[in-house]
Amino acid sequence: MVLVPVWTRRWPHAAVVAAWFALNPVVFPKPADQRAWATRAMLGEELWIVDRPKDVALAINAIATGAGVVALVAARRRNLWIASAATAAQMLLLLLYWERMARYFDARSPAEER
Repeated sequence: MVLVPVWTRRWPHAAVVAAWFALNPVVFPKPADQRAWATRAMLGEELWIVDRPKDVALAINAIATGAGVVALVAARRRNLWIASAATAAQMLLLLLYWERMARYFDARSPAEER
């Protein structure tokens, strides 16, 4: 979704992406509990950002960011294959990062709170 305005070079597409980023936190309600993997990943990331340990998650996040930059550059150059491959790599790394964040949350929160 983020690559679309870069690829098309159209401001209306950028406006749609910006609106989604602005509305996303408001559209979805607070989770009813903390059992869901995605919820634990987001809460773990909040804890991780405060603690900021230098661990594997930091490396995964840095590499995922690099893949995202490669995808943006490829989209700007309209190179479909590199943009697609870099986006796929970024998504895979993001899922690995979220798994780390869910584990980080689980290790730092009492079981009765989940």
